[in-house]
Amino acid sequence: MNTAPHTPAPVPHHPIAVVGAGLGGLTLARVLHVHGVPCTLFDLDASADARHQGGMLDLHEETAQAALRAAGLYEEFRALVLPGGEESRMIDPDGTLRRRDADDGDGGRPEVNRADLRRLLLDSLPAGTIRWGAKVTATEPAEPAGRHLVTLADGSRFTTDLLIGADGAWSRVRPLLTDARPAYTGISFVETDILPGARRFEELAAFIGGGSSFTLGDGKGLLTHREGDGRIHTYVAVRAPEEWLSTLDFTDPDAARAEVLALFDGWDERLRALIADAAGPLTPRLIHALPIGTRWERVPGVTLLGDAAHLMSPFAGEGANLAMFDGAELARAIVEHPGDPEAALTAYEKELFPRSEATATDSAGNLTLMFGPDAQQKLFDMFAGFDAAAAAQS
Repeated sequence: MNTAPHTPAPVPHHPIAVVGAGLGGLTLARVLHVHGVPCTLFDLDASADARHQGGMLDLHEETAQAALRAAGLYEEFRALVLPGGEESRMIDPDGTLRRRDADDGDGGRPEVNRADLRRLLLDSLPAGTIRWGAKVTATEPAEPAGRHLVTLADGSRFTTDLLIGADGAWSRVRPLLTDARPAYTGISFVETDILPGARRFEELAAFIGGGSSFTLGDGKGLLTHREGDGRIHTYVAVRAPEEWLSTLDFTDPDAARAEVLALFDGWDERLRALIADAAGPLTPRLIHALPIGTRWERVPGVTLLGDAAHLMSPFAGEGANLAMFDGAELARAIVEHPGDPEAALTAYEKELFPRSEATATDSAGNLTLMFGPDAQQKLFDMFAGFDAAAAAQS
C-alpha cells in the first residue's frame, strides 16, 4: 500500500491578474499587450456573450478616445461610430423643443454601441487572456509581501504579484484597500424600449431625434437614447426613496408601467408614450455612488480602476470613459516602471484620485441640478453658458 504523503498541487501564479473583463479591464489588457506585457483577466460571466452589454456610449476625446489611441484601435473604433448619434434635444414636459444640438459629424463625443466596442477590445487580445466563469469569492494578502491569494467560486485559487480590481460597483478587490461602499444616491431608474415597427415608432423617433433627448421636471425625468438597432431606449429617472422600486410589481409589466406612467400626468402624450407604448419587461435600477473623494493609502500589489475605484452617478456621462482612461493610464504606468510595480501604482494613483474626485463632484452636482427645482430651465441656462464660453474662445 502506498503510504507516501499527498503533495498538494501547486497554486498557479499570474504576475498581473485583472478581476473583471469590462471596458476598463479590457483596455488595460490591450495597452499592456501592445507593449509586450502579458496579463490574465478573470470574469464571472460564463462567456463573452453571456449577457446583454448595454446600449450606446458617447466616447470623449480626452478620455476614452485617448485610451483607444494608446491601444492602437482608434481607426477601428471610428468604423463603429453611429452616424447622427451625437444629436441632442432638450424637450420641455409640454412637448416644446427647447434646444437641439445637431450631429455635424465633427463632434468630440461620437456614439458607439457598447457591445461593438467591447467586441473590438476582446478580439484585440491573444487567445487565453481571459478566463470566463471565474467568479472571485475572496482575496487576501499572501507571502512574500505584495503578493495576493485569490479564491474563485469553483474552489480554485491563484496568486498574483499585481492584483487589479476592474470589477465594478460591488468590487471584491476594493475591501483590500478601503472600507468605502456605494450608497444609494436618491435616484431610481426604470428602463423601457420602443422597438422599430411599434405603432407610434416613427412619430416618436422623429420627436426625440437620432441621438439623445432629455426632459426634466419636478424630481423626475425622461432620458432617451437611440440604439444601434434603431430602438428608443428610455431611462425613466425618479427621485424616490430606496424602497420605491420594490413597491412595483415588475412581474406584471402592465401594472408597473401604469404606476410609473402616473408620475407623468400632464406631460405631453408623446413623452408619456415612451412609457405607455414600451415593449417587453421594464428594467429597474437603483443608482449608487461611492463617497466623493474616495481614496486609499498605498497597499503593495493591489489597485482599482473604473467603477471599482470611483463609482458615481451617470449624470456626468463619464463612467465608461473614465474606466477606459484608467485602464490605459495604469498600463502606461506599468510599462514606464518595469520591474517596479509599487512605483507604477504610486504614479497611477497620484493622478487617479484627483481625476476621480473632480468628475464625481461634477456628477453629484449635475444630479442635484437635474432633480431639483426648475431643473429644465437651469440646465438650459447651463448649456447656454457653455455656448457663450465656446463662442468667446473662438
